[in-house]
Amino acid sequence: MSAVGTSENPLRVAIIGSGPSGFYTVSNLLKQSDLVVEMDMFDRLPTPYGLVRAGVAPDHQKDKSVTRAYEKSAANPGFRFFGNVEYGTHIHLDDLKQHYHQVMFTTGSPFDRNLGVTGEDLAGSHSATEFVAWYNGHPDFADRQFDLSQENVVVVGIGNVAMDVARILCKTVDELKVTDIADHALEALSQSKVKNVYILGRRGPAQAAFTPPEIKEMGEFAEADVNILPGEAVIDEHSQNQMDADNDKNVLKNVETIQSYAARPNAGKPRQLHIRFLVSPTELIEEAGAVSALKLVQNDLLMDDRGQLKPVATDREEVIPTGLVFRSVGYRGQPLPDVPFNESWGTIANEGGRAVDASGQQVVGLYTAGWIKRGPSGVIGTNKTCAQETVGLMMEDLQAGRLFEPADPGADSALELIRSRQPDFVSFADWKKIDEAEVAEGARQSRPRVKMTQVTDMLDVARS
Repeated sequence: MSAVGTSENPLRVAIIGSGPSGFYTVSNLLKQSDLVVEMDMFDRLPTPYGLVRAGVAPDHQKDKSVTRAYEKSAANPGFRFFGNVEYGTHIHLDDLKQHYHQVMFTTGSPFDRNLGVTGEDLAGSHSATEFVAWYNGHPDFADRQFDLSQENVVVVGIGNVAMDVARILCKTVDELKVTDIADHALEALSQSKVKNVYILGRRGPAQAAFTPPEIKEMGEFAEADVNILPGEAVIDEHSQNQMDADNDKNVLKNVETIQSYAARPNAGKPRQLHIRFLVSPTELIEEAGAVSALKLVQNDLLMDDRGQLKPVATDREEVIPTGLVFRSVGYRGQPLPDVPFNESWGTIANEGGRAVDASGQQVVGLYTAGWIKRGPSGVIGTNKTCAQETVGLMMEDLQAGRLFEPADPGADSALELIRSRQPDFVSFADWKKIDEAEVAEGARQSRPRVKMTQVTDMLDVARS
């Protein structure tokens, strides 16, 4: 038989997950010289693009333009998309071993980490992921309810997702209705009684996890002021020394913006955004089975024995009355059937993108990229180099012959298997019908698109 990766015997790769990491895997494989490769991408939703569609904030349309590059990759004749097909339900690892030489997992980190405080499970306490998926029209979350009659809302965490949540809560309907926010979310937010939004960070301004554009954007609301306590905008000596040593431009920009907000006079707008530093939640207080307030403690930043700055609780406490709390303190991946998983990190157990077993030995044929590989860090573009690293290892293993040995590697055989397991699969051409229908409806409303939020509606359009 001809060598794997030739026109007579193409390299067959299955990609589980259709977000940025999945598509950057495709583009990196297509860049390999003299490699003939056939790639089948699977997603449990009928729609591709992962968090670009379901996670990127609706008022950040520019960030979604990366899908144009993904479409170019999808146009390659060696690529196929199988939406509405779930790994572990419709297809299993043993199936994939029969039809592919390599399997790449790019399934992301869909779950929020817990706060670990009393009252976290009360009504009114939610993960930021739920809210983000809800306002972005994810089918799994379209029917969720959030009590926007509350005047005070608390967002625990100070990364980009926390900033997105707060920004959506602070914007007016006029600011939101020109985006592709889900219709049900736009309607609910139009009735919002929210007046105060609190963002809580356990460390100081120099350790904030958001990016400079995110914090800068918070000062541009039509009807919301940004409030930062001057004392919490001060940089402590240890942080200043670290800033001087690292000279990280992003940190310097963040601190500059934070301190400018602390010095800005309040304009008395209808909504108030309060960004707090050096505070940690200690309890969600219950009343009638629901959250009624959040207790927090103020922290000092101290250097530990390893030279790391750590927040240390003081005896200074506060209580914020609130009936709606969102946690955004980190994310973790979901264990996948027959794939080694690191419970502590919430990622696939891997070395550089090669899956490894409990003893640290490579699991031949299994690879990973994106958040499920490295944890929830970076921006969309970070996944490009992440996928590139893993593809490089895949090519090393191809040359060394460390591959699955599929009994039936033909593309037609894989297609027949998928048809037998999930007749309602959605091809990329089917997705384009959904895409065109959403964009057309958006054009009628002077919006980028109007998203379908029910899988049945998507399938009806795909089959039309």
